[in-house]
Amino acid sequence: MADSDSYLKWAAYLLEGLPSGCTAELTVVRTPITPSPAQIHAAVAGAAGDPPVLSARALRRAAERFRPDVVLVACTGPVVDVLVSEVLSGLTPRPVFVSGLPGISIPATEKAWIFRSGCDLFVLHSGREVEEFSTIGKELGGGGQIGLTRLPFLRDSGQAPAAGPRDRVVFATQAKVPKRREDRERILLALADLAGRRPDLDVVVKLRALDNERQTHNERHNYQRLWQALETEGRVRPGAVRFAAGAMHEHLAHAAGFVTVSSTAALEAIAQDVPLLVLSDFGVSAEMINLVFEGSGLLGTMDDLAQGRFHTPDEAWCRANYFHPNGESDWVSQMVALVGQSRSGRLVPATSLLDGPQYAAARRRARLRVEVPPNVLRVGYRAKRRMRRYLKL
Repeated sequence: MADSDSYLKWAAYLLEGLPSGCTAELTVVRTPITPSPAQIHAAVAGAAGDPPVLSARALRRAAERFRPDVVLVACTGPVVDVLVSEVLSGLTPRPVFVSGLPGISIPATEKAWIFRSGCDLFVLHSGREVEEFSTIGKELGGGGQIGLTRLPFLRDSGQAPAAGPRDRVVFATQAKVPKRREDRERILLALADLAGRRPDLDVVVKLRALDNERQTHNERHNYQRLWQALETEGRVRPGAVRFAAGAMHEHLAHAAGFVTVSSTAALEAIAQDVPLLVLSDFGVSAEMINLVFEGSGLLGTMDDLAQGRFHTPDEAWCRANYFHPNGESDWVSQMVALVGQSRSGRLVPATSLLDGPQYAAARRRARLRVEVPPNVLRVGYRAKRRMRRYLKL
């Protein structure tokens, strides 16, 4: 079950990698960040059909009918906590709860661990992530096992690229960074400069969501609206840059270059052998969500972008970050072992840190990365009840 576009894409790809003989059902839980029908279709491209959108109450009924061995809770942290501790609590037989993060998770954060500490298996995507979250788990306690896999959409890296011309430069937006309007305008101006220098290239701003759609994180300064303002002011040539949504892998199949400030799509570009550029003009830090790219050989500037200079990644960095050998992935074997324990009655459920009295006041303090009514964000027991009612709307 997923609650946003990025988590839905992650869940869909992860389920595709299950061993033969597994039966899976994918659903979307209705929240304020529920993806649109177009976003849902793009996220599960290639699947037999688009998953249904269910209220939390309907999700509970579906779980009771399906009687799953495993529930993959592919949701933002606070929703994971509410689903596991409230909505799906008391299922018989008790399923193994699995959660994870849909993209780059460096540096590891205590918040991510705490909200998912009620899950039996936490799926991560690099040896570096496993090491950092294991350290947090030892310090804080709680939680279950940690499993490793490649990011699902990197599973087929190394295959031959799709046929067709590579005449596109793709800029992947990130909702959270950079924050300032002026910085986003600088990126658009650099893209416009590139388009003017290289009329043979199709310069595309790849959007996570159209202006009327929701995404995992709120975006204060929408790139498409900023571009329209720049056109009105006469600072860019109308139509020099194209805006598009859709599946990232389809854009990358025609890309001669890729650029981002911070996006998991950079890893998709690496997997498809697309030269790329991670902009460092705004700093390289945890706040900019690009710390992981230190030492990758991919950092560059907007001057590089305007000149069309792209890079290839350092091989040692790739092995340590997201491109480990497939044989090192162990999340499926851990999941199967947990299912065996559950069926035999030997499974000791993970202990959620949010059940302890020391965390009672902080349980709902972390802001949902979505737009919700203010009273839902109050902390403590009452907030838990409000969140439960809210998810059932």
